[in-house]
Amino acid sequence: MKVLPRTRLAAVAATAVITGGLLATGGGAVQAATVHPATATHAGMTWTVAQQQTNGEVHVSYDATTNAYSGDTPASAVLPVLCLVANSAPAPSDITPGFYAGWAEGWVHLTPAVSGTTLTSEAAADALCAADFGTGAKEAEFHDGRYGTGLATTGGWSFWAYGTVPTGVRFWVAIDDQPANPWN
Repeated sequence: MKVLPRTRLAAVAATAVITGGLLATGGGAVQAATVHPATATHAGMTWTVAQQQTNGEVHVSYDATTNAYSGDTPASAVLPVLCLVANSAPAPSDITPGFYAGWAEGWVHLTPAVSGTTLTSEAAADALCAADFGTGAKEAEFHDGRYGTGLATTGGWSFWAYGTVPTGVRFWVAIDDQPANPWN
């Protein structure tokens, strides 16, 4: 079996096979998988940077444009995906995590801009992040901010993380309990 180099194209192609309806197993058997549209058409939710600190902490957040209930940006828009690499990083002393501005326990990065039409599933978005930022990277999600004792509780609407993200840029962010993703 030929091993493909780990690139964005390989990760997206692998995701397309899995989400396209067939999944090949090691023994040659084929089983049904979740079928997603070949092209996403639903409006997706987007966020922006609320604050970028010089010490490498960034607050990513909703704003007046964000619609967390049905999406705010057409799938045809070309925007980066906000990716999160959570590695249990403790909250810095200058951040007080709360429900509306939790701590994401890691780093955020942006992919190069992609059409929302290519975000046909959560797995497809996660594959883009993993291809660019390594194993464990995933599309950031609305509820990734944590707060409370031991950061055991999740909040929503924004979060803090380590990273440098340009201000004035919108980016795709997933939400797991509302139909506000391009794949919905």
